Amino acid sequence: MIDLLVVALAFGAIFVVELPDKTFIATLVMSTKMRPLFVWLGVALAFFVQTGVAVGLGTAASFLPDRLVSTVAALMFLIGAVILFRAARTADTDEGAQEDEYAAKADTGAQGFRVVATSFLVLFAAEWGDLSQLLTISLVAKYDDPVSVFLGAWGALLAVSGLAVVVGRLLLQRVRLSVLHYVGAAVCVFMAALTVWEMTR
Repeated sequence: MIDLLVVALAFGAIFVVELPDKTFIATLVMSTKMRPLFVWLGVALAFFVQTGVAVGLGTAASFLPDRLVSTVAALMFLIGAVILFRAARTADTDEGAQEDEYAAKADTGAQGFRVVATSFLVLFAAEWGDLSQLLTISLVAKYDDPVSVFLGAWGALLAVSGLAVVVGRLLLQRVRLSVLHYVGAAVCVFMAALTVWEMTR
């Protein structure tokens, strides 16, 4: 049974954490160098695998005692907030270097399946052990609802990568990456507080 509240929580948490992430920049840059639809398909497949792995690890962790799982989940959210807050200070100045890095990885002569494969490999490597993956593990362990968390997390990643492909450049012209990092940090603090509140009820 799918819990829409858990889907919404997973979607919201992962969306705001992933929006200022390097994978947004990677998808944006590759979509300007290669066919955007094929880039998005490759990215979506990479996110599918990554989210599946995170959900599997979270499911295994859910067999641990509830209090331990909730404590670790709250700590993960707080660590995520600290990471995002610290990264915000240099996010705007680092953006150019990140764009150059991913532009070098794009195969501008690729067509069709090669674009999908290139995008998959670049994002798969960039996303491994990423903050959104760690938060997905925490959410599955916390709510013990792998299907709902998977749908919310993967949906958020698809939405972020879709934004990067369609309006990524326009979005970065309107909103600074540092602001997105601060918003993500605030959401992580909220999720940590929610977890602690649920533990004390």
